[in-house]
Amino acid sequence: MNKATENNITKGPILGSMLIYFLTLLLGSFFQQLYNISDTLIVGNVLGPEGLASVGGSSAVIVNIFVGIFMGLSSGATVVIAQFYGAKRHEEVSKAVHTAIALAIVGGLIITYLGYTFSKNIVVFMDTDPGIVDSSVTYLRIFFMGMVFNFVYNVGAGILRAVGDSKRPLYVLMASCFINIFLDILFVIRFKMGVAGAAIATIMCQFISAVIVLYLLTQTNNSYKLIIKNIRFDMRILSKMIRIGLPAAVQTTMYTFSNMLIQTSVNSFGLNYIAAWAAYGKLDSIFWMAVSSLGIAVTTFSGQNYGAGQLDRVKKSTKCAFGIAFSFTIPISIIFYIWAYQLLAFFTPNSPETIEIGVQMMHFLAPFYVTYIGVEIFSGTLRGMGTAIIPMIITLCGICVLRVTWIYEVFPIIHRFETIEASYPITWIITSFLFLMYYLYFLKTKAIKIMPESDENS
Repeated sequence: MNKATENNITKGPILGSMLIYFLTLLLGSFFQQLYNISDTLIVGNVLGPEGLASVGGSSAVIVNIFVGIFMGLSSGATVVIAQFYGAKRHEEVSKAVHTAIALAIVGGLIITYLGYTFSKNIVVFMDTDPGIVDSSVTYLRIFFMGMVFNFVYNVGAGILRAVGDSKRPLYVLMASCFINIFLDILFVIRFKMGVAGAAIATIMCQFISAVIVLYLLTQTNNSYKLIIKNIRFDMRILSKMIRIGLPAAVQTTMYTFSNMLIQTSVNSFGLNYIAAWAAYGKLDSIFWMAVSSLGIAVTTFSGQNYGAGQLDRVKKSTKCAFGIAFSFTIPISIIFYIWAYQLLAFFTPNSPETIEIGVQMMHFLAPFYVTYIGVEIFSGTLRGMGTAIIPMIITLCGICVLRVTWIYEVFPIIHRFETIEASYPITWIITSFLFLMYYLYFLKTKAIKIMPESDENS
């Protein structure tokens, strides 16, 4: 990566640089989502609501639980590398890169074992429709066999993004995604392998992505160069990564756990509601991949600038992120509300009842997307500055505890689907407000005191 690319984050205009960086990340997220969306489209059209529910209902929640644990933990690696890179501490950058890859390999093996072993127990525990238990377990067990590839790619891509390179991870995703769609068609339609074919196609493409991103890291001459024989844990840096990443892992896990509880509540309404929730979830992912990409962008910008000792640029990055967030959130909400029926019909064209249920979901939730963006932007900025415990507590209380309480206390009294849906905007609004209060407090009282110093000679 050249010097100009490096300076885009710590020097020069912020809005233009962040917008380009965000759009590149968004395209990457789009192609990553196409993995799952292509599975859902093909399986939903070929196998009907049962197949759609198998890959997009309880299965999707379970995958998010296990992957969320590791990705939250590995976010600590991204922050550490961004701060070291911004401070020009090249030796620490190298150690952090090799530690991060080691973490991906070990973490992938652990999640593979846990996911494969306990998939059926969790599917049954979630009160999944008995007619789709076996197919859901089949999909999950195959999917979990590719966790090492999944984690190595995501950590490798995170390393590149942490140093300001968001383009090459995008190119990798674009290539592997088109291969995934081809393999989905081949395995599900041509070979009639059902949900197993969709899972196999996905892990094959994750393998391709992992190999390519490792190759890219080994070919650079910069401080983040990967040397395969040097992949090992540096315990001091690993400890720093865990201090930042573990709260994020707990936060992500509890967030997903609350969604698992909601999925269990959805399951109680029957197959059409499960399928509609799964189809809506794939459309809903368009907003989430956009706001998550922005969260990654603001984390990288705040991390590098904080590492370089430039707090004013951290504040400006946060303001720019809000401007970008409003520019895409409002159009998405409008499109989802107006064209809900047509969008849902792509996933399950032969089930009008499922589509109508999904339309109600989109009409209820899409107008509230704007209330969530503060959660992602403030938490991303704070994470980039290296603070993780309080954001974890805010998320646990504002989203997880409140959402679980709502489902356990309010839902049994008002046993309607709208009660489940209401848990989302209520928790988004409260948590965004809590993050705003802590962000202002942190900048005023703590940010300057704990800011790392740039070390040109490291």
